[in-house]
Amino acid sequence: MKKVIFIGGAPTTGKSYIAKKLSEELKLPWISTDTIRELMRRLVKKEDYPALFYLSEATPEKAVEFLTGNTPEDIVKIQNEESLDVWKGVKALIETDYVWESFIVEGVALLPHVISKFIRENKNIDAKAVFLVRDDVEHIRKVIFTRGLWDDAEKYPDSIKEKEVAWVIAFNNFIKSETKKYNLPTINVDYKNYLEEVKRMIK
Repeated sequence: MKKVIFIGGAPTTGKSYIAKKLSEELKLPWISTDTIRELMRRLVKKEDYPALFYLSEATPEKAVEFLTGNTPEDIVKIQNEESLDVWKGVKALIETDYVWESFIVEGVALLPHVISKFIRENKNIDAKAVFLVRDDVEHIRKVIFTRGLWDDAEKYPDSIKEKEVAWVIAFNNFIKSETKKYNLPTINVDYKNYLEEVKRMIK
């Protein structure tokens, strides 16, 4: 039976790290929804997937304007609209891929209500999901001020980085609410041994 493991959550929660560790242990390939999004942008028409291209051509200046002009909750909503388009690419990969019989997908584009529906409607696939959250605001701030989210941290002012911190906090709250609503497992990565807990949940 085909096995697909979904790892969702906000930026700074270590989704790629977890995917890599699981990939090594389970001998499964893994792919990020960021990679799928970029491939889709090369292959599909903008008019067919408008949300997919909304943030695609932003310069650092436009990024500052976007982050300044929207609330953290607005940014979560816009990100999620893009994620719904990205999901179409994820779903197509799962349904049509003949190279990877089983694999791991990680990324912010994995939304709880979409994953819940997929698992419910695809009993022929061994689909498991876990969502990562983080409550340690100082860790979130340290990561963002060190590496940035939208672009390299040194390319935009600290006030914008604080807006990114607020957005990540809002996204964490969104994930907590949605996973509870759809009865999907979450792991708080602020605690020790969270990797072992993830392994237990996706068995």
